[in-house]
Amino acid sequence: MTSNASQNFINIGERTNVTGSARFRNLIKAGDYPAAVEVARQQVENGAQIIDVNMDEGMLDGAEAMTTFLNLIAAEPDIARVPVMVDSSKWEVIEAGLKCVQGKAVVNSISLKEGEAQFLEQARKVLSYGAATVVMAFDEVGQADTADRKYEICERAYKLLTEKVGFPAEDIIFDPNIFAVATGIDEHNNYAVDFIEATKRIRENLPGCHVSGGLSNVSFSFRGNEAVRRAMHSVFLYHAIPAGLDMAIVNAGQLDIYDDIDPELRTRVEDVILNRRPDATERLVDIAEQYRGQKGKTQEKDTKWRELPVGKRLEHALVHGITEFIVEDTEEARLSVERPLHVIEGPLMDGMNVVGDLFGAGKMFLPQVVKSARVMKAAVAHLTPFMEKEKEELGTVDQSNGKVLLATVKGDVHDIGKNIVGVVLGCNGYDIVDLGVMVPAETILETAIKENVDMIGLSGLITPSLDEMVFVAAEMQRQGINMPLLIGGATTSPVHTAVKIEPAMKTAPVIHVSDASRAVGVVSALMNTDDRETLWGATKARYDRIRESRSGGPPTPRLPIEEARQKDFTANEASAPAPTFTGTRTFTDFDLAHLARYIDWTPYFSSWDLAGRYPQILEDEIIGEAASDLWRDTQTMMQRLVGEAWFKPKAVIGFWEAARNGDDIRLATGDTLHTLRQQMVKTNQRPNFALSDFVAASGDHIGAFCVTSGPEADAIAKDFKEKGDDYSAIMVQALADRFAEAMAEYMHEKVRKELWGYAADEAFDNEALIKEKYRGIRPAPGYPAQPDHTEKETIFKLLDAEKEIGVSLTSSFAMSPAPSVSGLYFAHPESVYFAVGRIERDQVADYAARKGWDQRTAERWLAPILNYDPFAVEGEAA
Repeated sequence: MTSNASQNFINIGERTNVTGSARFRNLIKAGDYPAAVEVARQQVENGAQIIDVNMDEGMLDGAEAMTTFLNLIAAEPDIARVPVMVDSSKWEVIEAGLKCVQGKAVVNSISLKEGEAQFLEQARKVLSYGAATVVMAFDEVGQADTADRKYEICERAYKLLTEKVGFPAEDIIFDPNIFAVATGIDEHNNYAVDFIEATKRIRENLPGCHVSGGLSNVSFSFRGNEAVRRAMHSVFLYHAIPAGLDMAIVNAGQLDIYDDIDPELRTRVEDVILNRRPDATERLVDIAEQYRGQKGKTQEKDTKWRELPVGKRLEHALVHGITEFIVEDTEEARLSVERPLHVIEGPLMDGMNVVGDLFGAGKMFLPQVVKSARVMKAAVAHLTPFMEKEKEELGTVDQSNGKVLLATVKGDVHDIGKNIVGVVLGCNGYDIVDLGVMVPAETILETAIKENVDMIGLSGLITPSLDEMVFVAAEMQRQGINMPLLIGGATTSPVHTAVKIEPAMKTAPVIHVSDASRAVGVVSALMNTDDRETLWGATKARYDRIRESRSGGPPTPRLPIEEARQKDFTANEASAPAPTFTGTRTFTDFDLAHLARYIDWTPYFSSWDLAGRYPQILEDEIIGEAASDLWRDTQTMMQRLVGEAWFKPKAVIGFWEAARNGDDIRLATGDTLHTLRQQMVKTNQRPNFALSDFVAASGDHIGAFCVTSGPEADAIAKDFKEKGDDYSAIMVQALADRFAEAMAEYMHEKVRKELWGYAADEAFDNEALIKEKYRGIRPAPGYPAQPDHTEKETIFKLLDAEKEIGVSLTSSFAMSPAPSVSGLYFAHPESVYFAVGRIERDQVADYAARKGWDQRTAERWLAPILNYDPFAVEGEAA
């Protein structure tokens, strides 16, 4: 595991488990499924990344309860966006659950306790459903308790799964059994150490797999004493995550920040967890009572840091992002050394090393690191004029660890994530050549050679960017540019990198970087010859497994398109009264303060790699402090932004008479909007939707919109960057995105209540708006209900968006300026958001004919949702 593993830890929600939640059990037993669904929704809202569903209760028909519940949550988009862990001790209940889950499920669990034959049979069934599985460290002898037994069972299971079943290693999740410690029984004292040691051996020797566990078990002996349990959970995770634990069933409310635990309690808990002394249990029991009823004690923060030596003051300022005294402290440090460069090479770099260590250990988060960079740049800016006087040292100002070129590829204008990566790498001593957005391949490669960079990083947000990345890789191969290629961005994935990008460039490492927190570790490894070979060897092996798993079995069955159409939803009559006008209208007079009320702040925190729902994230035990600091800084900027009217939002909307024509929507203007239909096999009696289903065959209407917060954010961000304030630059761009989304929400409300007027009496607060409780939908091209980005072209033509509000489309159909949103308005009361999912060749051919494309063009634009490999058609290379 990398040192920053804690930032990629997966939280499995435990409250939809009848054995772990009395409330959920009572709701299910009473048949109150709507309330039970709300429990699942709360889990997701509170940050669960997987929900564990268990119906093992003596008075329940487990299979029926599982089927009913999973079918209900499948129809809830805000719940269905996270994977489901189907949890049961009964195989028939697990299989009933697998038949209901449309996306990738996780089975909890299978084991060797009934022997190899049953284990292999169940594993093959799990594989046939495309699910991942938890494998308990349990064999014919019993549950594993020692590290040797845990590893022995897991190694045996791994070999059976990968060699005999062909199970993808990345879909194997081992649970080596977290048992209670400090029970008073000597044999139990080493249980936590055994788990951690086994986890380390599993991750080192069984490549690709994951390790999970039930965290609350470790503190069972102290039930009723929340403060001690919280401390035990935090200390256990502090040691288990670096060893390789990457997911667990966790109650996030029972976690403390490791450094904030009372030092005496932390020491005694650590003695127990690590079994460091024979009297550890007695010593923890001795002090446990003084914490009962408390939520935990925290250390007092040092308020006298200004009295520290100047080097330590600089370190404190860097770690805490304080710019107030940085110039005077930097000047004091300069006067104490022979050359100004020594301040950079000495206390400033020492301080940034501390920042890097804290970030890598999961004790600092991205917003804090970006603030540290702002402090560092302010210090360097003060020193620069003094260094410029030393002409002979001009080339030695930066002691670079390496040079990295970053670019958002041609056709794409999104760069917030790329900018964060650049700042984080810069904080760790790397020179960054940032080419910005919309960068053609030839510019990327020419600059890489001219600047003699060590590696190239490509970023992209929209799906067409994936093809451009493949082209860049192929050009690097063709031109013999043998330097590492980093791939990142919202639409990228290890699968696409393995299947499409890496095969295009075989002479140098191609590494998918999932988020900014991983960038430093990857770049650092690539700069070291030995580490590069290790990283690339492991990554290449993973890519090979991904490719093998994708070619090793048939794709998930899909209905023929004609059969799917027979299962459509039909709008029998016009969805709403006629709008108040047809044609388009443009709106340019917006109050930023009013728009701010429509902001959904949860994605804002996500853009800073802080995962959690607002406002609960501000109280989160792990990231709450970082989130609260970011929130205070954001509100300060919001006061200026709103008061000085930094943004100039605009919107254009339109309505037209429309009628359904099969899977298309014909407008009175003569234009056609094309839609795609779900082809997945459903067992829950839900229709196989297409967006055209929500328009009647005659006498209906449809709307479209394009909104933008304007181009001003880019200029303001550039000004901040030139002043060395990347923190504010990233913040203003992230806020511009939030205002664009708020504009979309505000205009949709205005449409429903006034301009179309089909819900004139609607009254929802912002939380209800965020949860989309209202009637009607506003799907956008490029998103799950219509994955084809090219449909924006028709929308922009209808709205004349470039002329009216200055929003244009790139060659890859990204919107410019980037903080813009466009889509369609549907008013039908039963219209819903859905995911088209993977589609078959017959629909691709049909869609191509309707669009006037050839098959290859259709496959290019629909590549992410194809249920077949277009590169393996009758042995022909695409």
